[in-house]
Amino acid sequence: MIPYAVARPLLFALDPETAHELTLRALDGAGRFGGVQVLAGCPVDDPVEVMGLRFRNRVGLAAGLDKNAAHVDALAALGFGFLEVGTVTPRPQPGNPRPRLFRVPQREALINRMGFNNDGVDALVANLARARYRGVLGVNIGKNADTPLERAVDDYLFCLERVYAHASYVTVNVSSPNTAKLRELQSRDALDELLDALRAKRDELARRHGRVVPLALKIAPDLDDAQIEAIAALLLRHGIEAVIATNTTVSREKVTGLPNATQSGGLSGAPVFEASNRVVRALRAALPRGYPIIGVGGILCADDARAKLVAGATLVQLYTGLIYRGPGLVGQCARALRDAMRNAEPVAAGEA
Repeated sequence: MIPYAVARPLLFALDPETAHELTLRALDGAGRFGGVQVLAGCPVDDPVEVMGLRFRNRVGLAAGLDKNAAHVDALAALGFGFLEVGTVTPRPQPGNPRPRLFRVPQREALINRMGFNNDGVDALVANLARARYRGVLGVNIGKNADTPLERAVDDYLFCLERVYAHASYVTVNVSSPNTAKLRELQSRDALDELLDALRAKRDELARRHGRVVPLALKIAPDLDDAQIEAIAALLLRHGIEAVIATNTTVSREKVTGLPNATQSGGLSGAPVFEASNRVVRALRAALPRGYPIIGVGGILCADDARAKLVAGATLVQLYTGLIYRGPGLVGQCARALRDAMRNAEPVAAGEA
């Protein structure tokens, strides 16, 4: 397989979404012949138990890259300690019109307004049934764009029931800026209702399936301290097992004046790094020691991954960093976090 340093200029000459699709197809092809592992290097074994699950290492794939779980086996070969697929909705939907994905290379950033484009939950489940991967797998669930906000709970419950048998954990996405009014579900009353319904449904499904699938909540980087404290309290009240911080930001402060900066959508990559870390720190202060926080946003090197742990994260996830730095980033971050824990570097109370 072509080294990423060679492939990147060719991919960056293409429309970002086309490059994304081409890369995934290439990974699938290489995976059939063992080429992905050659590209990524030796996977890092650094087992850690979080949410009652055993992770191969602390570095995961963030949701959004494989929305339909169509490339799970090839992505697993990159050495991730866990994968998260989706966001998936009850019914298929095309998402927003193209173009809807934009690079801001001067800041190693992306802006997307994809809009939960996916083939629907039944297609995702069928793909997972065919996958050979048996590691930790999260499924990120959301609502259809045309579902009224007052009926959003129904969409989340529908997806939870469909994916339950195939997921190691399920992430509740209420923080994408690309589905109208979705972030209103982060408000205290709306989130209280949603989490209450999801916890009740999860308990019912646990009895039916004979196993408890942990729930995680994914939140935005644009919340203030009072909102973060309110969310932390709800996580504990409803027994939600983890929180993922964070999704993309609607702020453009870090990219003002650059090409594509005025495109609507969520900004990811280096510009969201500090905002994400601020939320991780606030959550760590508001939650009990050891409560799992998955830190995501702006990780482009090993030092960035370590900074998430210092802020209070237990695990981390990558997405935009892979676009700019390539698959070798997975192993670099996994080794850095393994060494940080072994050497007892000053890590905040998010240790597993």
